[in-house]
Amino acid sequence: MNTPQHYDLLLRGGTVIDGTKAPRFEADVGITAGVIVAIGDLAGHSADEVINATGRIVAPGFIDSHTHDDQAVISQSDMSFKVSQGVTTVIAGNCGISAAPLRPDMELPMPLNLIEAPPEGRFTTFAAYLEALRQTPSSVNIAAMVGHTTLRAVTMSSLDREANAEEIAAMQALVEEALQAGAVGLSTGTFYPPAVKATTEEIIAVGRPLTKHKALYVTHMRDEAAHVMGSLEETFRIGRELNIPVVVSHHKVQNHANFGRSKVTLPFIQETMKRQCVGLDCYPYTAGSTMIRTDRGMLDGRVLIASSVPHPECAGRDLDDIAKEWGLSKDEAARKLQPGSAIYFLMDENDVQRILAFDETMIGSDGIPVGESPHPRLWGTFPRVLGHYSRDVGLFPLETAVWKMTGLTARNFGLHGRSTLKVGHHADVVVFDAASIRDAATYEKPVQAAEGIDAVIVNGVVAWRNGKHCGARSGQVLTRTSTA
Repeated sequence: MNTPQHYDLLLRGGTVIDGTKAPRFEADVGITAGVIVAIGDLAGHSADEVINATGRIVAPGFIDSHTHDDQAVISQSDMSFKVSQGVTTVIAGNCGISAAPLRPDMELPMPLNLIEAPPEGRFTTFAAYLEALRQTPSSVNIAAMVGHTTLRAVTMSSLDREANAEEIAAMQALVEEALQAGAVGLSTGTFYPPAVKATTEEIIAVGRPLTKHKALYVTHMRDEAAHVMGSLEETFRIGRELNIPVVVSHHKVQNHANFGRSKVTLPFIQETMKRQCVGLDCYPYTAGSTMIRTDRGMLDGRVLIASSVPHPECAGRDLDDIAKEWGLSKDEAARKLQPGSAIYFLMDENDVQRILAFDETMIGSDGIPVGESPHPRLWGTFPRVLGHYSRDVGLFPLETAVWKMTGLTARNFGLHGRSTLKVGHHADVVVFDAASIRDAATYEKPVQAAEGIDAVIVNGVVAWRNGKHCGARSGQVLTRTSTA
């Protein structure tokens, strides 16, 4: 550019990794009115605010492909556990769990009550939920799905059976309302008790509105252990029947007897991708986290209690130690701690690395933002991939790591104009030190901000700088219409 320009924000002297897997390059980035307006040598140009990015990576803001931040974006609107690690957009409404639609007086079965109750009351329509997000902006953008388990709880008198025709029609109408309001898709969690009795045919029928809206089907599959292949087949069939893209949530193979089965699941997924639109995500840990359960082999490995309604003092403690102290079996102690959430060490590191390295795998934290002892993935997922797995282990180049959490995710969820650094795109940007970035959150001390993140910019506004939140609430609601 020959004529000097003035910008709202200028990132000077950084190394750009643009989110497309293209090689990095040196460039300045100029931002005005929340949009990237210039990338290149901007020497002589000025700005209201200049960030010196010399020696740093300038990348698109990360998209967390799998969150349970549905209510946190309102009640914890600074979203420090996400912006501190470079996340600028979250995908909510996963695992069949969404904050809307709900009846004001209904009792929520687990795992629906893992989403904290809004103090202003529940949202009876998806449109009301999205409007509340707009009225109370958070520090991150949010794209949300409607949850099948939520729909079952709202429409069915009993969850211990398949839905009947009348209930399916009611759920279809709610899916249609959510999609018209701006939901990006429908999620299921047939792994969980409230949806385990739902048949494949029920899900296909409830999901019929997805077809005309060209929306997504995203699933916490029925089984991620011995029957993982059958669950994959069911997922792909649903996508074919509805002629829509599907996403396999937090792909894993759990329990010791299934260690190594990613050698079978990944080629099957890759082959299926040749015939239909399939995506998948994972988190970079060998432990998962969900409601406290005593079935399906969940207590076979180490179990760390994250939260307990009747015994909050047990958060952060091993179930084995609690059971011994109480003189109970693990099963009995777990039942006494319900309802609550726990961390389960059920996966093999080799499988985690194999799934992470699979070219089409997106990055999603699956963090649960409740309690004082959450899984460290809530605060550490993205720097863990960039620092530990990309830099230290050498699983893939940094350009690939960034793509897995930006451009790939934006493509799969239809978030056009975001998560690649390109003139005309929304200015969601993260500046970090490739040499020092790392996750500080541990199982013992899970609430720890990442190291090596210099600045996080959401829609052109600096939200995080030098280890501190800047107070900005510039996040937007990303809907089907606004992402096109």
